[in-house]
Amino acid sequence: MKTYEQYVKGYLPEGETNPMRKILIDKVTLNICVGASAEKLEKAYRVLQMLTGQKPCYRRAKKTIKNFGIKRGENIAVIVTLRGRKAYEFLDKALEAVGRKLKASIFDDYGNFSFGIKEHIDIPGVKYDPEIGIFGMDVCVTLMRPGARVARRRRRRSKIPRHHRVSREEAMEFVQKVFNVKIVE
Repeated sequence: MKTYEQYVKGYLPEGETNPMRKILIDKVTLNICVGASAEKLEKAYRVLQMLTGQKPCYRRAKKTIKNFGIKRGENIAVIVTLRGRKAYEFLDKALEAVGRKLKASIFDDYGNFSFGIKEHIDIPGVKYDPEIGIFGMDVCVTLMRPGARVARRRRRRSKIPRHHRVSREEAMEFVQKVFNVKIVE
C-alpha cells in the first residue's frame, strides 16, 4: 500500500503519460441506516463520529412504509462524507475489514464502487463498546480525474467527455495497485 503522499503524486494507469489522466479518490461516503429515529439512530451517529472524527448528517425517509413503521420525513439514517487524506486512510482501514477482497460486480461503469461492512468492530483499531452495540455500514467510493470540477462548477459548467471518465476496468486496476486488493469474480 502506498502512503498518502505517494498517492497524491498520482496513480497513472499503465501506458499513460498525461498527468490529467491520473485517477484520484474524490470522496468516500459512509452510511448507516437503522430505519428508526430513536436511541438506535443516536448510537449510529456516535459510531460514525468516533470512526471519522467528523460530524455526521441525518437522512430522512422519502416516503411512508407502514410495514416497517417508517413515516415520511422521519430521520432514519446517518451519513458522513470524507475527502482527501481522511478518505484515503479510512478506505485503507475499511478494505482491511473486508479482507482486501472485493467482487467485480460492485464496480459501476463510471469507476465508482460500494461495499458493505457487516460490523464496525471489524475495522482495525475499533473496540467493542457495550453501550453502543454493533452496526454495519455501507462504504461508497467515488473516483475522478483532475478536471472533474468542470461538471460541478457554477460558471461555464460543461460535461466531462467519455474518454476522461474513469472506466470500470481502470477503477479495478486502481484499487488493485494502490490498495493491494484482490478482485474476485
